[in-house]
Amino acid sequence: MANILVVDDELGIRDLLSEILFDEGHQVDLAENAAKAREARLRMRPDLVLLDIWMPDTDGVSLLKEWSAAGLLNMPVIMMSGHATIDTAVEAVKIGAQAFLEKPITLQKLLKAVEQGLAKEQVKQAVAAAAYAPASPVNEQTANLNAPDNAAVLEVQQSFDLDRPLREARDAFEKAYFEFHLTQEAGSMTKVAEKTGLERTHLYRKLKQLGVDLSRSKRNS
Repeated sequence: MANILVVDDELGIRDLLSEILFDEGHQVDLAENAAKAREARLRMRPDLVLLDIWMPDTDGVSLLKEWSAAGLLNMPVIMMSGHATIDTAVEAVKIGAQAFLEKPITLQKLLKAVEQGLAKEQVKQAVAAAAYAPASPVNEQTANLNAPDNAAVLEVQQSFDLDRPLREARDAFEKAYFEFHLTQEAGSMTKVAEKTGLERTHLYRKLKQLGVDLSRSKRNS
């Protein structure tokens, strides 16, 4: 799941993208112009931005340049437009855009671009964290303190298979993630919703989509 900011001056586009991304389990914030996008960028610190090029106040490429110059382009940005030229798309990518989507945007292209953008960002963050992480000695006592004390944690580590398409791997991880928290909270949807930051309605929908067995979590508690 990710926090995604959708910036587009067309209400229909914002609503459509929001619905699609919400159904995929993402948290979505909307902005109809560059001014609202600046506010949302600071407020929610998005994991990814879908940015329209042609907007009434400030166009998307100018906003992209602004964020880049200010050092705020620390999240993947996917540009969108139904009228942009190839030169405009190339310019946006040179500035730092992750990808370019031509309107009308198909469901498959949208989800693929978002998935790839988030995956590249996760890899970049992991590499950065490994590069700057201080070396620390590990002794037997520390290892025991950090050892998982729940069978669900061991199940995640043992069954998580990286040799599969990203979407399948993500779904497998999310299913294990929710099953773990359901076990920890004795099947309480209210507590799991609070811990994972999801609304109960959204949580129920997500669990159903992932095929999580709610009765199992209660039996294991």
